[in-house]
Amino acid sequence: MVDEVVRDWRAVAAGAVLLDGFHPLKHALRFGGDVRRVLTVDRGALLALAGELAPDVVAALDGLAVEVAEERLRGLAPRLHPTGVVALAARPSVAVNRAVLGRLPRRAPVVVLENPRNLGNVGAVIRLAAGFGATGVVTTGELDPWHPTVLRGSAGLHFATAVERVDLPELPAGPLYVLDPEGTDIRDLPFPDDALLAFGTERHGVSAELKERADRLVAVPMQAGVSSFNLATSVAMGLFHWMSGRR
Repeated sequence: MVDEVVRDWRAVAAGAVLLDGFHPLKHALRFGGDVRRVLTVDRGALLALAGELAPDVVAALDGLAVEVAEERLRGLAPRLHPTGVVALAARPSVAVNRAVLGRLPRRAPVVVLENPRNLGNVGAVIRLAAGFGATGVVTTGELDPWHPTVLRGSAGLHFATAVERVDLPELPAGPLYVLDPEGTDIRDLPFPDDALLAFGTERHGVSAELKERADRLVAVPMQAGVSSFNLATSVAMGLFHWMSGRR
């Protein structure tokens, strides 16, 4: 029975994304993700945890969760989360996500991360975007925004918004507001709902190409001698500024 479960898992894993731990799984179920398989070291404990923290997903988990020995599970997910559960879900369609990101008029901005490098930071940004109700997050460069470490950092909130990797010429339509120290003070410039809010890396900032494409450059005031804000902190300030202007 267990060998069949493991073989089935490996067959499904080829076309799926890994949800590592209870919270990514919870959010995938809550926001309509297509969860294909759920394995846990303790089925009863998993259902009890869901009953305490997320009663809305208990029924779905009850139908999906299969208990396997911890050593078997570690063979499938070496960095087993303390909650002792891993799952596989279908990655949402690129075409569907791009349609969501490009649809106008939009009721909330799209966050653009130019060539991000840190997987955890990207996960934190996606979590912020979901919390603020942003339309989605797009990344440029080589990093896969659906990497398991990014999914862990977002707590699975990829499924609550639209997340895709695009090339710079493929950015969704809408006015492009680029965060850059040379820009207009953010306190003097409201963000429209259909804006693209673009952020560069902490070390290098945004590229000259992205600046040239910008409709507006926007600066966040910073104390002299401080080199940069953390990427997720910058995104949080930008999204909060947008939200504050909607009151």
